Amino acid sequence: VEECFEDLTPHIFALETGLSSDPPMNWRVSALDRYTLVSNSDAHSPQKLAREANILDTEPSYDAIFNAIRTGDPQRFLGTIEFFPEEGKYHYDGHRKCGIVWDPKTTIAHHGICPVCGKPVTVGVMHRVEELADRPEGVPKPNALPYYSLIPLPEVLGELLGVGATSKRVQKEYERLLARLGSEIAILMDIPLEEIAAVGGERLAEGIGRMRRGEVTVIPGYDGEYGIIRVFEDKGQRSITPLAGTLFEMENYKLQKEKDIEASRPQVAEPTAPEAAYKAQAPAETHETPPPSSLFNFQSSNLQFLSDLHLNAAQAEAVRTVDRPLLIVAGPGTGKTLTLTARIAYLIAEQGVAPEHVLAITFTNKAAQEMAERLAHLLGEDVARRVTVKTFHAFGAMVLRTYGERLGISPDFVILTEEERRELLRRAVPELSARRADAALDAISRHRVESYRLKVAGGDAAALEGSPESSSPAHRSSTFDLPSLTTAYIRALREANALDYDDLILLTLQLLEEHPDVLAALQSRYRWISVDEYQDVNYAQYRLLRLLTAGGANIAAIGDPDQAIYGFRGADRTFFLRFQEDYPDAAVVRLTQNYRSAQAILDAATQVINKAPNRKEAARLFAQFVNDVKLEIYPAPTDRAEAEYVVHQIERMVGGTSYFSIDSGRVEDEGPVVRGFGDFAVLYRLRSLVVPLLEAFDRMGIPYQTVGTTPWTAHPVVRRALERLREYDLTWEGLAVRDIVAQVREELVAARDLDDAARARLNTLVEAAPADRKGPEALREFLDEVVLRSETDFYDPRADRVALMTLHAAKGLEFPVVFIVGVEEGILPYLPEGKEADVEEERRLFYVGMTRAREKLILTHARRRHLYGRTVEHMPSRFLDDIEAALKEIRRMEGKRKKRRQPEAEQLSLLDLL
Repeated sequence: VEECFEDLTPHIFALETGLSSDPPMNWRVSALDRYTLVSNSDAHSPQKLAREANILDTEPSYDAIFNAIRTGDPQRFLGTIEFFPEEGKYHYDGHRKCGIVWDPKTTIAHHGICPVCGKPVTVGVMHRVEELADRPEGVPKPNALPYYSLIPLPEVLGELLGVGATSKRVQKEYERLLARLGSEIAILMDIPLEEIAAVGGERLAEGIGRMRRGEVTVIPGYDGEYGIIRVFEDKGQRSITPLAGTLFEMENYKLQKEKDIEASRPQVAEPTAPEAAYKAQAPAETHETPPPSSLFNFQSSNLQFLSDLHLNAAQAEAVRTVDRPLLIVAGPGTGKTLTLTARIAYLIAEQGVAPEHVLAITFTNKAAQEMAERLAHLLGEDVARRVTVKTFHAFGAMVLRTYGERLGISPDFVILTEEERRELLRRAVPELSARRADAALDAISRHRVESYRLKVAGGDAAALEGSPESSSPAHRSSTFDLPSLTTAYIRALREANALDYDDLILLTLQLLEEHPDVLAALQSRYRWISVDEYQDVNYAQYRLLRLLTAGGANIAAIGDPDQAIYGFRGADRTFFLRFQEDYPDAAVVRLTQNYRSAQAILDAATQVINKAPNRKEAARLFAQFVNDVKLEIYPAPTDRAEAEYVVHQIERMVGGTSYFSIDSGRVEDEGPVVRGFGDFAVLYRLRSLVVPLLEAFDRMGIPYQTVGTTPWTAHPVVRRALERLREYDLTWEGLAVRDIVAQVREELVAARDLDDAARARLNTLVEAAPADRKGPEALREFLDEVVLRSETDFYDPRADRVALMTLHAAKGLEFPVVFIVGVEEGILPYLPEGKEADVEEERRLFYVGMTRAREKLILTHARRRHLYGRTVEHMPSRFLDDIEAALKEIRRMEGKRKKRRQPEAEQLSLLDLL
């Protein structure tokens, strides 16, 4: 501390505290004129210490500092040091996926709606400032104090040298400059430019001079995208639009950004003679993706935009195979959604298929939304919205609301949440306890599907016994009187004018089988059917697809049998494996080019999945990049030690969350921070494993979000909102759905004392509601969508928080760094006592978890663990033995580094100083 004081002008120092403030923003709100505007940083490491700071000329005592800040005396409080606020991830408004970035005035002019996808844009900090402002931009408040906007020296060096700010080359030059010139703040603010030029060169001095004069080029951050600040603009470099706040300039920025992305793509040579011949020949029955050297741009006479997607050979083949049924075997990270979406766009724009004739089925609302957004980007919003993109359950709800009266089902039926199903069953069968009600609902679902299967089989029990699903461990016998229980439950559903998830599929099947005209109408409309995650279909879903395609519709299914992990819900990967039996003229295309994970991670995952008995060796996945990494395996003595190791590693990789982390030896000061908290995921097989993790994260103050632990509709505030919306009087004033939901939010906020989490859930509900649709039908569709969402659908990838989630919830996601905890016999694979276990599905689940990692994968296990109220001991999982030794590294917890004890006199003088 004393050395830091000596580096600065005597008695002038930077005070680092807790919050952040930008003077020009706050000048616009006259109500703040009576306050001294201070600047403070939430820095997580010493490198970011002066990211924001206050400059004072006073004695270094609490009272003197307090009085200087309180009074704002310009002789004692000399101003603030700022980073450029435009660098923030949410400075301006916009949509990152759509390439839209707006200043607040432009957002207001567009009523907050993105012109590309039709959804509300993500508003940023400046939008809130604009709402509160009563003073024009650029007008300082009467008692304004100076402020200095700085760019961290490594960022200036990175721009100068043409490399990343965290590169070794920058770090070496940074340390050399500090050794020759002094502290970073002194270099950025005080040292004469000629002295900087003598040590660092004329160009560095020129750049720092521009920064001091405010002659910088700014691209504001928006919707999770960091802003960019530049000081160098050489001839031939790309032009960056300055921050000026006009729509024209923002559109220029968007176009320039698209050009930059295009320029950054790898340049691929024209196809060689064999590749040219391949492009000309008819699609082969099967094709495996060769190594990445064979990438080429897909070209089409009318679909020039597809060339921007840079489809590889197998992806392009899948897109163009439209003359027969198609099965796409897509390994993890191989561009599954991109390929399926591009094929739909090709059908419509190149083959002339009417969008109304296309049906795309997904398994999650999140996947459906992503596909719809991609189609809007490729085809335009007007064309894309004419394509039906639904989950299985949402499709069933749509059909039943249209034709359900044929079965005596009112079109205004309510879809029950899981909690509402449980309550309804307990009212129908009062003797059931809450615990037995959950088990009874599972048994009822299995019984209803099995009964339907038996009915389709014509009552032939032998045929039912030999069917694929009958061998699944999920279909075990039950101690319940299932026929009576099921009858009572269904009667209660009908009396309540309610349907559950099973009804949405089973009643749709009943409707199509009993009313051929309805089936014919759907078969006539949907001539092109695409199905995502085909390995996860259950018998009822499989039967629905067979009925829809029986009229000759073309079907394209995509998935990966090695990622089939929902057998406990009745899903059966056998339907995927027998696709060619169901559609004998089907083509098969295999995608093996992985764009996600390092090759070592892929190799280890493939070794695990190849150990499954009675399976052919899986095709090798080719990584887009190769890193010299190994899987880290940490054997912990206890579950709490395991949790401690996880938080310790995350601390180390983000550079430490507090100075205590470094002072206590928990982490080393290893240079610039290269990761944020949002780069990490901690995955677990059982929800009960999360308890010690939550305690460790809370203790260390590491921000996190949990996913897959509580159904979204189970939160009390969401349930109250749904109940209120279901009874809403739709004759009031012709309000849009979003306005209705916003009114309900205000009612609940006014009536109850809600915490921040409850308010946030209500805000999410409002943001999800359509702003351009009105009427009972629009509100019902929105309520259906909400009820059919899972907790995973509300995972926010933009939040800078560690994701804690089950392995099942992680399906479809990816992270730079992944921890899988509890890799132990009995947990992964899960081997519940007294119950049959599907070890091979557990193997596939582990495979899914491993392939969520992009750059680093850390596997942990504990010798002793507190589980279900008792202490248990487990051996490491058998799956770890399936990975060859060359790909893994056993880690040990580093001992805490002991700090050298300072002499007594030095300690006292430091305390006296503070």
